[in-house]
Amino acid sequence: MAAEVLFNLEEEAAMVLFGIGFTMLLLHRNLIKKIMGLNIMDTAVYLFLAAKGYIQGRAVPIMTDGITSASAYINPVPSGLVLTGIVVSVSTTALMLALTIRLYVRYGSLDLDRILIRVKEEEERK
Repeated sequence: MAAEVLFNLEEEAAMVLFGIGFTMLLLHRNLIKKIMGLNIMDTAVYLFLAAKGYIQGRAVPIMTDGITSASAYINPVPSGLVLTGIVVSVSTTALMLALTIRLYVRYGSLDLDRILIRVKEEEERK
């Protein structure tokens, strides 16, 4: 039993991180905490992909001494997906933070419920 837990340690850590991020995303009303939860979820997915892409005993797919057998290398596709995901995540986070700053300037709060109440009040005035 303990060997199975240690064998899948990276996948379990990814699941725990994803759960923490998802809980933050659902339960917190502060927009910054929601963004942090989404980033934790992203990190969990990257950890999971990297853990699934690694094969024990195989080499990194960088050839230094010419062409050798193709089965001796790790598949580079999961690493490429992780790098692409990180770039997209940074861009998305920057956009969310910029929009959060605009919401704070306009409504004076980062609490999502207060912002929604203020939006309703503005719509009722119109």
